[in-house]
Amino acid sequence: MDLETALHVATELAGAIWVTLALAAVTLPFGLILAGLATWARRSRYRALRGVASAYVLAFRSIPLLVQIFVLYYGLSQFAWLRASPAWIVLKDPFACAVIAMSVCAGAYTAEVMRGGLAAVPQGAIEAARALGLSKFKTFLLVTIPIAIRRALPAYSNEIVVTLKSTSLACTITVMELTGVAKDLMSQTFAVIEVFCMVALIYLLINMVLIFLLRLVERWLTPPYQRKPMFASARRAVAKRLSAEAVSQKG
Repeated sequence: MDLETALHVATELAGAIWVTLALAAVTLPFGLILAGLATWARRSRYRALRGVASAYVLAFRSIPLLVQIFVLYYGLSQFAWLRASPAWIVLKDPFACAVIAMSVCAGAYTAEVMRGGLAAVPQGAIEAARALGLSKFKTFLLVTIPIAIRRALPAYSNEIVVTLKSTSLACTITVMELTGVAKDLMSQTFAVIEVFCMVALIYLLINMVLIFLLRLVERWLTPPYQRKPMFASARRAVAKRLSAEAVSQKG
């Protein structure tokens, strides 16, 4: 690949980054809302609500996201009454279909993350709050939710990264995000390895920054007495190497 082609490829991929980030940025809030509703329904006193929420989580965690995207974008267009309805204004748009499918899928996985976070709250903390005279609502708001968020954040951070990577599936329904643009550039330049290595590098850099920021948030939410120093393993390795060099010099 010559320099001119490389610059053209880099420019096209740089423009597609914003589509990828927009897909993830719109999907995550919708998925979080769906997950919150599903988690509330699964803890409801009504069996019907619990059953519907559990079926939703089970179904959309079991069906591959690519199949969900195809059913939504290609499958629903087979119904004439749907094409004549106002909903078709949204469903005919590939970006909107990708967001809907990814949000529903992310909501199912995030609901399971929320369930694990709530289950990890120590029963003793809840009993202590009740013993101090806090109502059930205040106990849930001031004790259960903060602890559950801290416990669930590592798993939810992983879900954020997975969602960002899942945006690559949107290219199958003509959304021109990073992978979709890379496929077009591959056809134009025939530089398959170079183009997709650049795409892989972009995904790697985005996710590295994202993971670092999520770790900072996790550290900020952790009580000071439970915080571990960042890069502690690297510091230990450097200290061990320096001590080994000092011993060898003495010997």
